[in-house]
Amino acid sequence: MPLLLAVFLAGALVLPALVRWLGAQAFAIGALVPAAAFVHALTRTPDVLDPERVPFFSYDWIPQLGLHLSLRMDVLGWVLALIVTGVGALVLLYCRWYFHDDASRVAPFAGVLLGFAGAMYGLVLTDDLVMLVMFWELTSILSYLLIGHYHRRAASRRSALQALLITTLGGLVMFVGVILLVVDTGTASIRELLAMAPTGPIVDAAIVMLLVGAVSKSALFPLHFWLPGAMAAPTPVSAYLHAAAMVKAGIYLIARFAPIFAFAAPWQPIVITLGIITMLLGGIQALRETDLKRILAFGTVSQLGFFAIVLGYGTPAAALAGLALVIGHALFKSALFLIVGIIDRQLSTRDITELCGVGRQAPVMATAAVLSVASMVGLAPTIGYVAKESTLTALIDETLHGSAWGAAALAGVALGSVLTAAYGARFLWGAFARKTDAGGRVPDTAWPDPPVGFLSAPIVLAGATIALGLGVPAVDRALQPYALSLAGGDASTGSASATGSASATGSASGEPGHLALWHGLEPALFVSIAAILLGVGLCALTIRTGWDRRRRFMPFTASDAYYAVVRGIDRLSVLTTTFTQRGSLPLYVGTIFIVLVAAEATALVGGGALGEHRLSGWHTPVQLVVAPIMAAAGLFAVRAEKRYTGVVLVSVTGLGMVVLFATSGAPDLALTQILVETITLVAFALVLRRLPSRMGEHNASAGRVPRALLAVGVGVVMAFVAIVATQARFVDPISLAYPELAYELGHGKNVVNVALVDLRGWDTMGELGVLVLAATGVASLVFVTHRADLLSATRDLPDTKRRSTARRPMVETTEGVRFQTPENRDAPRAWLVGGQQVKAANRSILLEVIVRILFHTIIVVSIYLLFAGHNSPGGGFAGGLVAGMALVMRYVAGGRWELGAAAPTDAGRLLGAGLVVAAGTAVLPLFFGLGPLQSAVWEADVPVLGHLELVSSTLFDVGVYLVVIGLVLDVLRSLGAEVDRQTQALRHGQRRGADA
Repeated sequence: MPLLLAVFLAGALVLPALVRWLGAQAFAIGALVPAAAFVHALTRTPDVLDPERVPFFSYDWIPQLGLHLSLRMDVLGWVLALIVTGVGALVLLYCRWYFHDDASRVAPFAGVLLGFAGAMYGLVLTDDLVMLVMFWELTSILSYLLIGHYHRRAASRRSALQALLITTLGGLVMFVGVILLVVDTGTASIRELLAMAPTGPIVDAAIVMLLVGAVSKSALFPLHFWLPGAMAAPTPVSAYLHAAAMVKAGIYLIARFAPIFAFAAPWQPIVITLGIITMLLGGIQALRETDLKRILAFGTVSQLGFFAIVLGYGTPAAALAGLALVIGHALFKSALFLIVGIIDRQLSTRDITELCGVGRQAPVMATAAVLSVASMVGLAPTIGYVAKESTLTALIDETLHGSAWGAAALAGVALGSVLTAAYGARFLWGAFARKTDAGGRVPDTAWPDPPVGFLSAPIVLAGATIALGLGVPAVDRALQPYALSLAGGDASTGSASATGSASATGSASGEPGHLALWHGLEPALFVSIAAILLGVGLCALTIRTGWDRRRRFMPFTASDAYYAVVRGIDRLSVLTTTFTQRGSLPLYVGTIFIVLVAAEATALVGGGALGEHRLSGWHTPVQLVVAPIMAAAGLFAVRAEKRYTGVVLVSVTGLGMVVLFATSGAPDLALTQILVETITLVAFALVLRRLPSRMGEHNASAGRVPRALLAVGVGVVMAFVAIVATQARFVDPISLAYPELAYELGHGKNVVNVALVDLRGWDTMGELGVLVLAATGVASLVFVTHRADLLSATRDLPDTKRRSTARRPMVETTEGVRFQTPENRDAPRAWLVGGQQVKAANRSILLEVIVRILFHTIIVVSIYLLFAGHNSPGGGFAGGLVAGMALVMRYVAGGRWELGAAAPTDAGRLLGAGLVVAAGTAVLPLFFGLGPLQSAVWEADVPVLGHLELVSSTLFDVGVYLVVIGLVLDVLRSLGAEVDRQTQALRHGQRRGADA
């Protein structure tokens, strides 16, 4: 089972490539994966039916949290696994013809569909509640991608989002219920939970939350509306997700916990009431639809309500019948959806008002549809007939024994069966019958015959409904163990008689009875016959009277209510944003500072923290010199009238910190601080080019006195916080052990660097993510309409091959920068390939020469800092900043053209490569039985070089190095090169306008 899950995952990753290579034929290859899982489930049948040999697998995934990747194939899981894999294989095979002329755009779809099958396979087999929630939400996400396959259509996007919101929110509520159960019972194992049968108020609350998840996933009232909207998806998605797989997840949840929760206080009122409403509401609406898919969609809603009633009722006889209903529905409803897909692909319509006489022209397809509808309405000898008769027998028996909920369920199922027969007849009439209007008989719709393979899947499914009906003794023997679980028994205590009645006195006595093709002349038979006859008559009446075209009983639908709620949330968010987001940065910062001062001052005064504190005036004499300079620079920065002057003065305080770090025994911090200050100063300078030189030139500052008071308050409060915090410790800090830990665990002598890449590597991993987000945010503010690299330096240079450029000298000619030849050997040397693109007034030959000489040296220094940082000052962060400074020099000397020539690759690739390297270094130790980010060291004696050591965390530092270079490059390309390009384009536009 775990191997098959891995195969599903691998297949989902590989199948898109196969579809791009082989076209739609690759779907047949993809179908082999669920087919293999189907065969595997069949081969395990003897073990599944033997309670002593039920297949079980468990792997301790996160033992600290009690999370286990556990799989268990009991009867319920086995039945659902057969449905998920069997129907999934046929649907994938069906896609081979459905997408035959659209294969170029369905490669991602193929992978997502196979991945969804794997997620459903895991969902129905997992024995861990938390893993069930994970698979549950995974199916929601994948279904969102499948429903929204036609992403260019607004209806598809809207329906996909609706389904995602409803099912995901329901899943989150269910997750809370799972947490309550796990905490209350002390176990996340479904098997152990079923054995415990817990009770109590906390369990009752958890039951309600679990049912919210089931209601949302299985489209039960009042959350039923997302399923008809999901018909915007391709038909194979409707046939699989909305007939055999996804919507069965909620029904599976009900069936899974019915053995222990069916008679809890909240269970039957919720399940039976919502099931009855859903069954009737879906059936009525199916009679009003003219789209074949929507007829089936509302019919599916109705059937899901039916399953909730029967499987949630809680007696062995109802459980046995309900599981048979689920099997039958998966077969006949999938077949009907696939038939609708064939009609749609052949005729480009699903509207019953546009179809006429298709049945006579497509007799094989029409026969498959008739068999499927016969199973749906309950005609012998289909599996649907057997399940329906058993259901009615179980509910009649409950009613006769005085059960009020049994009587309500019987009435709801009987009325729902009438509606089922009615919309089943409407489907056959609308899709295949000949029709007449006021002018006589409507001409037959021209029917092009589909490929034989296209019909294979619905034919197999329709034939299976007959085969299982005739082979009901085997079906009964297979399903008995699940039914006995509601009676408190097991498979060994039940006998499966093929001739027994589904009767069932079993309900009252706690016995499940048996499935059989002939139940005798019992009340259930007459109720069923009456329901079918009334349903056919109701269908004829609605067609003759035109009831389906009349106004609704209510002026709105559940979908209208959903969109009203969504619009209300949108409007509320706009009002909230309008009130809180005023567009004033000083207001935002001032609000934050006011809250900070109020909160911290209250804590300091109210907590009695302002007591006696031992303070030192200074630690080193250097502080007496540097601190006043930093304070003075801060004061002058406040009074500065020019923006750039203010930025430079603020940088003085940062450089002061460099001195303090250097004189306090922290050379690593000093090196990093000076590099960060330099890069920050460059970034500020790039931004300030687009702002007025003087502050307050357009919008003068207001409220200077309150701002000054707030600034003083923040400074005073933070000073006291620093004093109190530094003296609040009463135990030795762990940092005292860092030197020893750095050497023994991280195999390095540079405590700061080892802490970043080893001891506190997860913090650094998070900081890398922040850097990538910062780079993306900066770029998104500048690249408004696109994210492409518009630097065209290398494109317009004489040769874009870097090796040739490096080997041959460049000269400046009247035609631009060219390679040196005998004809132009007297031309002046081009020190930088992009230098000639810079205006003469802004160009410095001396700067170009210096940059050309120092660039490669600086890069070498950055690499040295990268690899030396484990034992000496440096590291990936410092090395990346030094390399970034080299790129800054190239940009300052030669502009965006020179930056394009100097950039090793696109900034996004550097950022991505850095994250991949860092993440790979974190995960790699897991394959060797180590913890994430745990370091390993390789030592060797190399001739000439001597004794060498390589620590695995160095690779993590390489990732940091690449991310930092990518960040600097992205800032330069965004705030530098792209701003230059936009400014140049603006000037050209202004000149053109003036000339015109």
